[in-house]
Amino acid sequence: MSWIETIGYEDSDGRLRRIYDRVCGPDGQIDNILLLHSLRPHTLESHLALYKSALHHTGNRLPIWLLELIGTYVSLLNGCDYCLAHHFEGLRRLLADDERADAMRGAMETGALAEVLEEREVEILRYAERLTQDPASITEEDVERLRAAGLLDGEILEVNQVTAYFAYANRTVQGLGGTTEGEMLGLSPSSSDDPGDWEHG
Repeated sequence: MSWIETIGYEDSDGRLRRIYDRVCGPDGQIDNILLLHSLRPHTLESHLALYKSALHHTGNRLPIWLLELIGTYVSLLNGCDYCLAHHFEGLRRLLADDERADAMRGAMETGALAEVLEEREVEILRYAERLTQDPASITEEDVERLRAAGLLDGEILEVNQVTAYFAYANRTVQGLGGTTEGEMLGLSPSSSDDPGDWEHG
């Protein structure tokens, strides 16, 4: 499940147990990406707060499925099978349209984004791609292209933050050997304005 020691729910206590009680999913599942933080609960709390704010906060204006699409694409680009599996299932659940979700997955894998997505969505993923693969190449022109595609500056910030979050999450998993073994995929917290509402369902 990982290359470092982790503390499962049954062996947890104190601060870690309290965090686990707030984040556990059905049947008490603690996602493996969260278990990776178990030796340092303070980083687990920070990870959860960032994740919740970037993807599942009511202050965001872009639809959650689009934010999940960005996360899925960034995870694909980074070769992070763990996050790709989890967030593609989240995307599929949010779309409630398996055919559309599969078409999006195929377009991301082949690079034929314009065949499946609207122009605005293509520009969003192109920005996420450049920021992921060559961040030093990003210029103001990249932001201008997002504006030209109809995004407001706050929405551009959301795209940026989701892309940046997944760089962090992907490297957490990839650097410590996290796997999806034994997990139910696609769980996520409810959308709310409470950054401490972490319950997964």
